[in-house]
Amino acid sequence: MALFAVLATQNPAGISADEFRARLPEGFAYTKALADKGVIKHSWVRVGAAGGLLIYDVGSHEELLAHLYDNPMSPHLKFEVIPLAVPGSFDSTAYQEKRDA
Repeated sequence: MALFAVLATQNPAGISADEFRARLPEGFAYTKALADKGVIKHSWVRVGAAGGLLIYDVGSHEELLAHLYDNPMSPHLKFEVIPLAVPGSFDSTAYQEKRDA
């Protein structure tokens, strides 16, 4: 499985701010369903940033994109995706050893 941090920021293009706020429960329900399935491992509100930080655990980039763009609010969100590595999942000294060789 692969971990990704996703910064989601409100970007209500094409709809009014009132309509965006009225539709937010759809997005929250979608996100909660993914969290209940274990796809989203952590979810935080980014205070003052009008968005959230979510940690996805998926099998591929394609699966991540499907989850992001299946969100009914995705046309009105901006995503920044950051790949993550679990500590201990790679040899942190390999780069230096290869460089020194």
